[in-house]
Amino acid sequence: MRTRTRIAVIGVGNEFRRDDGVGWAVLARLRERAARRPLPPGTVLATCDGDPGRLIGLWEGTDLAVVVDAAHAHPGTPGRVHRLELDAGCLAHPPTTSSHGLGLGEAVELARALGRLPERLIVYAVEGADGALGTGLSPAVEDAVEPLVTAVEFELARHQGTTAGRPA
Repeated sequence: MRTRTRIAVIGVGNEFRRDDGVGWAVLARLRERAARRPLPPGTVLATCDGDPGRLIGLWEGTDLAVVVDAAHAHPGTPGRVHRLELDAGCLAHPPTTSSHGLGLGEAVELARALGRLPERLIVYAVEGADGALGTGLSPAVEDAVEPLVTAVEFELARHQGTTAGRPA
């Protein structure tokens, strides 16, 4: 019998494309913090290159999926964070696009068509400044990492509070 993952936190991107690695940076910081303050039981931290099939596989069957990804916006403000929430099958289309060829929106639509959306999906899309080859985030995107980690921890705590008392 497969154990159900209650929560998935997914950092999307490519850590070797500068700001596209923001999701990976947030996950690395969450892992560091989890060593001192454990995450809610059933929480899985995962990184993904943004492939829709892999994303769906990571969030399928979860009660909550939190995704952190880099985004392009025109005009853009590097480091600006957009929070999007999918609840009851409706996701507003943001004024940003994923930094990947097939974006998160396509993964959501495919998962919706296949009946494989998480119960609740929260996306943090961070506007990037530099998607060139290389490592390290631009200063504006680096400044967004710590507040993002705090925001993700808040989402997990809030979810844990809303599921307290519900049968597993």
